[in-house]
Amino acid sequence: MNTRQYQTLFVSLALLVLMGCAQKTVTRVDTNSDIDLSGRWNDADSRRVAEALSESVLSSAWRNEFAQQEGRKPVVIVGLITNKSHEHIEPSTFIKDIEKEMVRTGLVRVVQHSEFRERLREERADQQEFASPETQKRWGQELGADYMMFGTINSIVDSEGRRQVTFYQIDLELAHLETNELVWVDGKKIKKYIVG
Repeated sequence: MNTRQYQTLFVSLALLVLMGCAQKTVTRVDTNSDIDLSGRWNDADSRRVAEALSESVLSSAWRNEFAQQEGRKPVVIVGLITNKSHEHIEPSTFIKDIEKEMVRTGLVRVVQHSEFRERLREERADQQEFASPETQKRWGQELGADYMMFGTINSIVDSEGRRQVTFYQIDLELAHLETNELVWVDGKKIKKYIVG
């Protein structure tokens, strides 16, 4: 074979390999199914932790004590949950999972955190100028939170060769806004063993 034939053969083989790699299959799966491809924090981790910690906070004694003393459901705001892990984890999806669980149960009332409150206030201000007087929403009618939840997502990675253990620790706290008293503290741990 001459050089030209080797080049043609090499290009043909390279194209076949690239065409074989370009095939992609997409399958729709149940959004509640646990699929862990990389070993990193994922939607299943977020959902499971949010469900467990929401159940913990809502079944804790503070909620019944508040209802007995005040004669109403407590109002909760899910505040800052800080990602201190080694990965990029978007805390807003985790926060939304917690808010969904709290709203779904109906055991507490949930108010928006600061970023969305500002948007609501902007809309209310627009209504003062552009909406009819009968449909305008009044100022000073916001529901004040009694409690604020905050916390951290941390991780520890231990690896050797092609093996890795990733440990996640999610710690949440609930504090009374007027007194700063911590009324609930809990956490959830996840450990993943990854080979490959």
